[in-house]
Amino acid sequence: MAKQDYYEVLGVSKSASQAEIKKGYRKMAIKYHPDKNPDDSSAEEKFKLAAEAYEILSDDNKKARYDQYGHAAFDGPQGGGFGGGGMNMDDIFSQFGDIFGGGFGGGFGGFGGGGGQRQARVKGSNMRIRVKLTLEEIAKGVEKKVKVRRKVQADGVKYKTCSTCNGSGQQMRVTNTILGRMQTATTCGTCQGAGESISSKPNGSDAQGLVVKEETVPINIPAGVTEGVQLKVGGKGNDAPGKNSISGDLLVLIEEIPHEKLKREGTNVHFDLYINFSEAVLGISKEIETVTGKVKIKVDGGTQSGKILRLKGKGLPSIEHYGTGDFLIHINVWTPQELTKDQKRFFEEMKEDENFTPDPKNSDKSFFEKVKDMFS
Repeated sequence: MAKQDYYEVLGVSKSASQAEIKKGYRKMAIKYHPDKNPDDSSAEEKFKLAAEAYEILSDDNKKARYDQYGHAAFDGPQGGGFGGGGMNMDDIFSQFGDIFGGGFGGGFGGFGGGGGQRQARVKGSNMRIRVKLTLEEIAKGVEKKVKVRRKVQADGVKYKTCSTCNGSGQQMRVTNTILGRMQTATTCGTCQGAGESISSKPNGSDAQGLVVKEETVPINIPAGVTEGVQLKVGGKGNDAPGKNSISGDLLVLIEEIPHEKLKREGTNVHFDLYINFSEAVLGISKEIETVTGKVKIKVDGGTQSGKILRLKGKGLPSIEHYGTGDFLIHINVWTPQELTKDQKRFFEEMKEDENFTPDPKNSDKSFFEKVKDMFS
């Protein structure tokens, strides 16, 4: 079954502002919140889908990718951690609970308090790193192991139920208004929403019972990533205090190392091949290095400078699963700049030779025509 359009899910147009997107999500989340629809699996799925849609559309980078490629931008193993597919309730409450400003409309568990059915879980802060990749690594995909220093709960730290909020993580406030008494919930100022406070902590840990630990984290990077793409490794950011807390995420920004000889253009790769005058006249076989290995090519005799040889499918894969680009070889005939007397005499004699007189045929396309054909 085709997945529903994210804009339709939130009831907004494609030109909607971030404020309108946020408002649309809040409306749908309130409507389908599990505490408001107990034992209704259909409402729960719609609640999750609304959170998934908001995760994409509230992020300018993800939104741009979705606008261009739709759901295909985030499907499959090469989605790179984008998208909200498979989000559970804890993910949703920890990531988007702040949208409701501490009150979910009068007592719905995890967002507004009062019901106590679902305590919001505190999430640790995210960490960000940069990973540099070569074109060869981008072509095939790669696993990188990086060392990170993250905050984790110290061994031996002990927690007790917060006496201020009695473990709910929230404090209720009653306000008298012209409409009557209104009850709202705010995050507990004592435990910061964790519902727990530290009863004892080992030496060397901070006030939250956390210590800094170096850890090696494997990062699976899919083939075809581009400069500026951000991947997410769930749960490898900083810990938060509390037995029921969840760890933040490790956000990985991709940087592309410029290649000495190759130039990337989307999924296509360009290479300048220089041949001498004799090779252009007589033809030659050459072995060249592509992003996936060495290949042997043939340059026909009489080849003109500017000719483009195309190796179909030898470029880079598309991260959105739209096939693989091409490897484009640009032929450049190298004109000698210094000649011996004999060489100069030879070319003087060839000046008037009809075989050396430029005579482009209709089939000899101009540079601009070749570029046009290349992208058609």
